This record gives sequence, structure tokens and C-alpha cells, in this order.
Amino acid sequence: MAKYQQTTSLWSSCRRKIIEAMKCGGRLPKHKKAVRSPISAPKTSISECRSDTTKSISSSKVSNEENVKLKEVVNLLVSEKNDDVLLGAKKVRELAKEDSETRTNFGLLGAISPLVRMLDSKDLDFQISALYALLNLGIGNDMNKSSIVEAGLVHKMLDLVQCTLNDGSPNQDLLPVIVANFLGLSALDSNKQIIGSSGAISFLIKTLKGIAKTEKNSQMIQDSLRAIYNLSILSSNVLPMVEVDGFVPFLLNAIGDIEVSDRILSIVSNIVSTHEGRKAVSVVQNAFTILVDVLNWVDLPSCQEKATYILMVMAHKSYVDRQAMIDAGIMSSLLELTLIGSTLAQKRSSKILEILKNNKGKQVSDVGATLSAPLCGSIHDKSVDPSSKLTNNNAVRQLVEQSLQNNMTRMVKRANFPRVFAHLEHSKSSIVSFSSSKSLPF
Repeated sequence: MAKYQQTTSLWSSCRRKIIEAMKCGGRLPKHKKAVRSPISAPKTSISECRSDTTKSISSSKVSNEENVKLKEVVNLLVSEKNDDVLLGAKKVRELAKEDSETRTNFGLLGAISPLVRMLDSKDLDFQISALYALLNLGIGNDMNKSSIVEAGLVHKMLDLVQCTLNDGSPNQDLLPVIVANFLGLSALDSNKQIIGSSGAISFLIKTLKGIAKTEKNSQMIQDSLRAIYNLSILSSNVLPMVEVDGFVPFLLNAIGDIEVSDRILSIVSNIVSTHEGRKAVSVVQNAFTILVDVLNWVDLPSCQEKATYILMVMAHKSYVDRQAMIDAGIMSSLLELTLIGSTLAQKRSSKILEILKNNKGKQVSDVGATLSAPLCGSIHDKSVDPSSKLTNNNAVRQLVEQSLQNNMTRMVKRANFPRVFAHLEHSKSSIVSFSSSKSLPF
């Protein structure tokens, strides 16, 4: 037995020496694969596996507890007791306010339909609680926004407004949340046509015009304008807008108010994308005077860019509008923008100048002759008298200096001007003075 153990030990020792020799200088057979280093494939310890399993189980428990809690809230919404239903709506509003995952889960659990049905109640608390709950469910959640519209909220809100109008004036507690819901729902592209064809455009415009007469810097004004802008992105919604009596004049006359000008210019930019919209803008008295004045707002490049877009589209489509722009004094403002405006404003101004230069009107031809060299690189540049070039350069320099001086005067006047929302009924003199005031970009 001892001899056997000695032989085995000797054999093991020889095997180790052979392996060490192969590691130092020997080669492994080609058909065998090298063994991976244990560093490249670390082993997971038993304690780590247990830790991950514990975390997974605890996370699952929390998720299950949350789902149970949300189901209890949904059960309150379908309860036969009014107090339970009202409590459920308030809990949905509270829980969905901050948590995006909770909003999704409420939608999947069926909370939307009973909330929409709550608007059939005559109880004002029911209506307001349901509307705020639906508003929070739609925040950043396109699936819920689509489901809310499919459940019939749009028509129920309009019916609700009509009922309050029949009783007298619209309820001031309901209006803000209804407008806010239209704002949220209109942000989804698939909802734009449904909302636009429902009669909501007329409601939003009438609401905007009504509160503009009595309130300043109101959140409802901002929400109404943003909702109208969302809907105006769809070209088929433009016609119902311009058909509302006095809406386009109201928008243009309001340009100049510090809080709303940028948003209004965004809406008008969408309106002029259609033939009906351009026609509605061009027939407004002093429309081009107002828009040309915006070109001089050197401290608000966003407004300048939007105004140049509106004028560029209208100049491209109509000879009559081009002539009206020239009569409004657009040339000096465009020339200044091509020199010191933003990159986008410069491109658009140059395009308008090119369009006007090709116009056959006498006034355009006179100015076009002066601007042909820098804009288009005329083939007659070589035959121009050097003294004529010098005269033109001096004229341009004087024109720019005069325009800058006028802008400084306007800025000083606007700095001391009261922030008042321009009304539709303003006279011509009021329009000119308001159109020089500032706005903030949104």
C-alpha cells in the first residue's frame, strides 16, 4: 500500500513538472482551445445572488402594493355612493400630479371613463374634481390624451359651457380648467382634427376675447392662445378660425402687448399658410403697418423672425400685398435686418427684398436698382461708375444710421409704455402706438 502511494505521488510530481514546462516554453496542441482567464469571467458570489433576489422580491412587493392602492381608488370611482366617487376623483388628481407611471397605470386600470361620466352630474364639485383629475392624467401621456378624447370629454366640456351660458354667464371656476384641458389635449396631433371640428375653436376664441377685456397677464389668456396655436398647426383648422367674426383683426391689433405678441405672431404664421388665412390678414386695416413695425424690434429677434416669415409668405403670393408692404415702409426695415438681424431674419429679409425687387411696380424698381448688386450680383456691375457706387454706399450708411436712431427712440418709448392688452375696438392711432411695445418670447 505504501509503495502504491509512493508511485502515485511520483507520477503527480512528474505531471506537474511537465505542465510547468509547457507553460514556460512548450505549446498546446492546435486542436485544443485556450482556457479563459478567470479574470475575464468573474463568478457571482452566493451573497450577491441572494441580494439581487431580495431586491427583486421587495420591488415586486412595492409594485403590487401600489397596484392594489390604485385599484382601490378606481373602485371608488365606480361606487354607487357619491361621496366615494368624489373622493376617488380627488385621489386621482393628487396621485397623478407628479408621477408619470401612476398616470399610465390609472389609464390602464380604467379610471378615465368614470371620470368623464362624472361631468354628467349637476354637482359643481363633481365637475371640477373630474376635470382636474383628467387634466393631470393627460400630462405628458399621449395614450391617456387619446383615451380621454375617445371617451367624449371634448363634447361634454362644450355642453358644460353651454349649460352655464344658458344659466347666465359662464362659471369662472369651470372656465380655467376647461381651457387647460383643451390646451393639453390639443398638443396631440391625432386630437387636433377632432377638437377643431367640435366647435371648440369658437369657444376658445370667444373666451380669449372676453377675458382680454377684463384681465391682464391672465393664465387663461396664455392657455387660450397656446391651445389656439396648437390647433392652428393643422391647416384644416385655420378656416374655422378666420370665419370667427373679428378674430384676425383682434390678433393683429393685440400685437405689441408685452405678454402675447410672440404667441400671436406664431398663430398668424400658421394662419397665412392657407389662402383663406392670407386673405383674412390682408384685408385688416393697417395689418402691414403693424407687421412692418415688428421688424424694428431689435431687442426681440424671435418676433422679428416670425414677422419676416409672415411677410415673406404674403409677398410671395400676392402682388397687392407686396405693394401694401412698400407703402407701409418695409424697405428700410428689411435693409437693416439684412445687415444686423439674426441669421434667420437676414435670410428671410433678403428673400423678401428679392421678391419686391422683381415686382413691376415703380416704387419697387427704384429701390431694386440700388439693392441689385449686394442681393443678386447683377451682370452690369462692371459698368457701374465708381462714383455711383460711392454715392450708393453713403446712402445705405445714412439709411442704416437713421433706422438705428429711430429704433433707439422706439425702445425708449416702449420702456415707459404701460403694459395693456390691445383690444379689438382700438382706433388707428391706438394700434400704431401699441404696435411699438415689447413682448416676451415663449
